[in-house]
Amino acid sequence: MPQQSATKLTTGLRYEKLWQAIGWIMVLIVIWLSLTPRPPQLPSFFGWDKAQHVTAYAGLMYWFGVSFVRHWRWPVFLLVMGAGLEILQGVSGLRSNDPYDILANMIGVVVGLFVIDTPLGGWLRIVDGMLAERFKTSPTAT
Repeated sequence: MPQQSATKLTTGLRYEKLWQAIGWIMVLIVIWLSLTPRPPQLPSFFGWDKAQHVTAYAGLMYWFGVSFVRHWRWPVFLLVMGAGLEILQGVSGLRSNDPYDILANMIGVVVGLFVIDTPLGGWLRIVDGMLAERFKTSPTAT
């Protein structure tokens, strides 16, 4: 739940900057996996390409929706990124693009938005609180 500080809205997470940095690292990993000619193969239970897309973009949307203050820019950013990476795959000639991958990315963003508002959506807050308790830190003053 966003909180109002003297100067800006915050997420209320004690390790907000850490979670945000992890989110950007996740974006870089998705970009690399999308543009590398031979991405690593995932275990067989994730063998269906579309499930990988849905999972990746649902995870990104959840992460950005919780670790940053909620804003329409995050789903838009992820939708544009997903479509843009698919187009780049086709333009690069190293991989083919697939419009169904764009659809899977979009579905993932919607799933991620939904998860934020379910009991699973509190997962990062619980971990943040456990870390704060373990290291006895106070909330971030940004």
